[in-house]
Amino acid sequence: MNTIGTELRLTLFGTSHGPCVGAVLDGIPPGMAIDLERIQNEVDLRKPAAGIGTPRQEEDRVEVLSGILEGRSTGSPITLMVVNRNVDSSKYEQFKRVPRPGHADLVARSKYAECTDLRGGGQFSGRMTVALVAAGTLAKMLLEERDIRVAAFVRQIGSVRDTGERGLAEALFSRSNPVRAASPELVERMMEEVLKAGKEGDSVGGVVECIADGLPMGLGEPFFDTVEGEMAKMMFAVPGVKGIEFGAGFAAASMRGSQHNDPFVLVDGKVRTAKNDAGGILGGITNGMPVVFRVAIKPTASIARGQRSLDLQSGRETELKIEGRHDPCIAPRAVPVVEAAAALVLADLGMRGGSID
Repeated sequence: MNTIGTELRLTLFGTSHGPCVGAVLDGIPPGMAIDLERIQNEVDLRKPAAGIGTPRQEEDRVEVLSGILEGRSTGSPITLMVVNRNVDSSKYEQFKRVPRPGHADLVARSKYAECTDLRGGGQFSGRMTVALVAAGTLAKMLLEERDIRVAAFVRQIGSVRDTGERGLAEALFSRSNPVRAASPELVERMMEEVLKAGKEGDSVGGVVECIADGLPMGLGEPFFDTVEGEMAKMMFAVPGVKGIEFGAGFAAASMRGSQHNDPFVLVDGKVRTAKNDAGGILGGITNGMPVVFRVAIKPTASIARGQRSLDLQSGRETELKIEGRHDPCIAPRAVPVVEAAAALVLADLGMRGGSID
């Protein structure tokens, strides 16, 4: 299915090398002020950075087809579209016979047979996230009307890891540099890690951390529609995401309960916790602290190095060299995608729980 959400429903359409990609967002209440320039700015943050990104340069102009009139939502589904202009599909025909390691070529053929569109990865491509960012910006606007802010940054690229304590201000700072680092001291080191992998015809992965601040206590729908569960489902729809953790995450496995449990305290008359190893969630429901999670982004599957694959016609192993335009690291470009995806989940849960009308 290409639709997600209950009260706020997102449907994606299009393919990487087709005429366009786009989104239909149904559930935005009527009368909400829509900043179209803000949507464009968020989409522009997803573009590849000069020197460390793919040479494919798309204009990515967001067009509104329905649901917005005179700067306000009408209450009907909002349709957003981005035209694909800088497309080169000449390298993709061979992948029907020799599938690319790390890509969805083989499984796409097994599901959709010969009619599957493998150009640029088709509907499995990271290109689809341009529409996700555009739609997610609307969800961010909805949340910000209620003083809820969502921001993300790159916590790790390859072997370079940010070990500092980071908050919303540092996450927002990451927008000022191409690797989306939360600290200026890490920008050059992360850049070097990406450039080194690219020069060697290889790629490198990373970790994106996301913070949602200002959430009320009580958001979430147990038992199966918990905040973690709904967020994980959305994040795993983002191409390249291979893992997710909340708060202390996997580090909790090596902690004792006395270390991991967050003591309750009173702050300005509100119940809060003295630390946040729970990541702002208890029993699948928000506890009033910032929701903090991290997603692991795999190394870009398309690399210039020769790789072993299988010729499906002859049944023989062969070497495959992938030509084309690819990012040596997609983690920086994933930052606005993770933000948008998180906002969509939180806005949907808010509408389901009644905290958003």
